[in-house]
Formats: sequence, structure tokens, C-alpha cells
Amino acid sequence: MIQEKLSRNIVSTIALVSLAGNIAWAVENQYYNVFLYNFLSPNPIYISIMVALTTIVGTISTVIMGSYSDIMGKRKPFILYGLILWAITTAIFPFSAFFLPIGVEFAVFMAILFDCVMTFFGATSLNAGLNAYITDSTTLDTRGKAMGISQMMNLVSIIIIYGAAGFIINLMGYYSFFFIVGGLVAIIGIYGGLIVKDSKSLESMEITIFKHIKNTFSKTQLKTHKNFFIVMFIICAWQIGFNVFFPFLIVYLQHYLEYSITIASVIVLIPLLISIILAYPIGILTDKIGRKKMTLISTFSFFLFAFVFGFFQDILMLSIMGSLWLISYTSISVATFSWAKDLYPDEGRGQFSGYWNLFGGTIPMIIGPMIGGWLASEFGESKIINGQLGHVPTPLIFFIGAILILITLIPLYFSKEKNN
Repeated sequence: MIQEKLSRNIVSTIALVSLAGNIAWAVENQYYNVFLYNFLSPNPIYISIMVALTTIVGTISTVIMGSYSDIMGKRKPFILYGLILWAITTAIFPFSAFFLPIGVEFAVFMAILFDCVMTFFGATSLNAGLNAYITDSTTLDTRGKAMGISQMMNLVSIIIIYGAAGFIINLMGYYSFFFIVGGLVAIIGIYGGLIVKDSKSLESMEITIFKHIKNTFSKTQLKTHKNFFIVMFIICAWQIGFNVFFPFLIVYLQHYLEYSITIASVIVLIPLLISIILAYPIGILTDKIGRKKMTLISTFSFFLFAFVFGFFQDILMLSIMGSLWLISYTSISVATFSWAKDLYPDEGRGQFSGYWNLFGGTIPMIIGPMIGGWLASEFGESKIINGQLGHVPTPLIFFIGAILILITLIPLYFSKEKNN
């Protein structure tokens, strides 16, 4: 039975699993890119390709494994075993550099392959398992708070990584950094996975995975869940704009503004500290004023502060503007992700997490980074990095990304707060 209040077990599960998973995602989203750019090849298109291919793997994995969890009527094994294997595959990423003697292109290929394997386990555990678990365990009245906790842990994980990454990399190197991260994910994740308690309302289903997925795309299902897919377009729109600049953020700070990787990480860390304090109150406010209104407000603020961020170069103003656009990012994430979970069907929560991943991950993480990579390659600065000619992104990625965020307003106009 779905509980009206968030129990201590639910809060602990969401917090620990979110923290472990998002530590791994934080490293994958930025420092995989930084390692590839600084150590293998300073070609921004390679980052775009890696982000695009891994997000495709993530979506396919989430749909299939989410459907499998629906059919089994269990979330715990997917969360627990997914996290264990996720930790191991996070740690092995830098071994892609061992293939450099064969050729730069082959080393890049192996890096992308390692990232895809890691993404499969991450998608199984967090995207399919935890997302469905949150929906199983919450109601319309508590889901915003649950997503606030999840988003808070997302920000905590980024603070841990950005706060420590530059120092560890400078002191011990990339290999030790990735080993430490893998160990941290394992320690937190295993404990979080062990305390998961599946909802008593979950039951196994007598249906094949293929049929379960196929049923979702029937005309009746698409019509029934029309508002869900409109919300998916809302998430997709703002995520496209966000992903134009976010994968290149550390690269931009390090190579365009010429801050050290330690200072660049701290510049990101300061806004995150502010955002984490506000994450849970934002979840409460979202439950109070509604998903649509919060999304509308956040869209305009996200556009404004991301756009203005590109005009500044000193640490103080970068931290202030970064804080404002990260607060906007947090509020639009909590609002739209809670909204999507409100509209999940009872019989397909794991599977619908896959569609959330498609619109919130795959599509924008193909389109956004490709736009950002193209802007960096065509209009960026040329510099020699690690002995190779590279292309450095300029503030243009923030200007274009911010403008694209405004596309969110189109599907938002046609959306409804809840199903009829």
C-alpha cells in the first residue's frame, strides 16, 4: 500500500541510492569528458559522440530493464546489483588510455565502449529501478518532497565530486580519482540497495517484455497517456538547451577562461552548495503551487541566468550567475520530474521510466551536445592541448543553449497539471 507520508526507510533509500548513483553520474557527465578531452584527444566532437551513444544505451537499458522489473514485480535486485556493477565499471574507465599506443581513435573508441557498459548498469539501477521505486512509494502529495530529496542528493554528489576532483586529480592522478569514486559508489550504493523494501502493491505479471513494451505504443495507450508525453516534450525541450553547454562546462572554464581544473571545479562547487540548501524547500513549494506554474517560472529564470553567465569571467560573478541558473535548474527538474511521475500508469512504472529517460536523456543528450560540439568546433578558439590541436568552446554555447531552453514554453502551453 502506498504510504501517505514518507517513512524513514523510504527517505533513507532514496537518499542513499540517489547519492551513490549520482556520484557516478556526476563523474560520467563531466570528468569522463574532461579525461577524454585532456588525455586522449582535445576534439569536442568526440565528447558529443560519447554523450550521444551512451545516452542511447541508457534509454534502451532503462526501457528493457524497467519493463523487466515491472514483470517481476521487484525493484530491489535491479537497484542493488546494478549499483555493484556500476561501481566496478566506473573505476575502469581510465584504462581506455592503455590503448593510446594503438592509436588515438582506438583509445577514444574504447573510452566510449567503457562508458556505454557503465551506463547500462547505471540506467538499470537508477533510471529504471529507483525512478520506479519512488513512484511506487509516494503519492501526489509526497512526490515533490521525494524528488526534492533525490535532487538534493544529486547536488550533494556533484558537490562531493566537484569539491574533491580537482585536488585528487592534481595530487594523485586520474586513475586514483576513478578508483576512489568507484569505491565510494560501492560503499554507499550497496548499503542503500540492501535496505530497499519493495512496495507491497507490486505484483509479478504474466507477460513477455516484448509484449509489455509493445502495448505501450498502442493507439489506446498513447491517447490515454497523452498528457504524459506532452510533459516528456517539456522535459526534452529544456534538457536540450541545458546539454548544449553543460557537458563542456569544465572544459570551458579550464581552457577558455584558463582556470586550473581545481579552480574550475570550485567555481561550480559554490553554486551547488547554494542549490542543495534550496532543493528540499523547492520540492515543498512545487507540491504547493503546482508543477506547471513552477515549470513556467523556472523556464524564464533558467534562460535568463544561463544566458547572462556567458558574459562574465571573474570568479565572483561566475559563482553568482552559476548559482542562479543552478537554482533554476533544480526547480525545473523537481517540477517536471515530479509531474512525469504523477502521470505514470500503475502497471508500467518501470517501463515508463524508460520513456522518461528517452525524452529526458537520450534525445536531448544527442541534440544538445552535438550543437555544443559543433559550436565549439566551428566558432571556438584553436589551442594546443596536451600536444594536439584542439577547439575550445566559447560563451556562444551558453547564449545558444539559453535560447533553446525557451522552446519549453511551446509544449508547456498544451499541458495539463493532471490527467483528466
